Amino acid sequence: MKKLVVGFITLVAAFMAVLPVFAQDPFIYPDKGQSAEQQEKDKFECYTWAKEQTGFDPMQVPTATAPPPGQEAPEGGVVRGAGRGALVGVTAGAIAGDAGKGAAIGAATGALFGGMRRNDQQRQQQQAEQQWAEQETANYANQRNNYDRAYSACLDGRGYTVK
Repeated sequence: MKKLVVGFITLVAAFMAVLPVFAQDPFIYPDKGQSAEQQEKDKFECYTWAKEQTGFDPMQVPTATAPPPGQEAPEGGVVRGAGRGALVGVTAGAIAGDAGKGAAIGAATGALFGGMRRNDQQRQQQQAEQQWAEQETANYANQRNNYDRAYSACLDGRGYTVK
């Protein structure tokens, strides 16, 4: 659950960075002397048409796909690594003549490797979440761009200049 919240926060931050750029309404100039009432009617009809054509509604709050599944790093990686290292160390120490010293060295080495493995898994998960957030932001930007093009084309066809 914690990872889902972190992923969602990352996504919201990414959307907040992109939204101001895309959420600006275009300037619409009536080239054929359309009244303000006619312009509002045309804007609404073009909004509806562009939404139908692209499947994107700029009036809706952006939604995201599910974040990548959390890959839980095994709990107790340090402890488990220390235990395995101690077993190997006991065996190596017994062969060398000092099982206790071998177990201590093996436990320390195993704990170090267990901790490193856990850190690597956490780093990989953070990278996957960052890539997901960037992909969601790019998807939103692409959909908004397609909508904007359709909306502008509709208004152009009705005799407006759109910038």
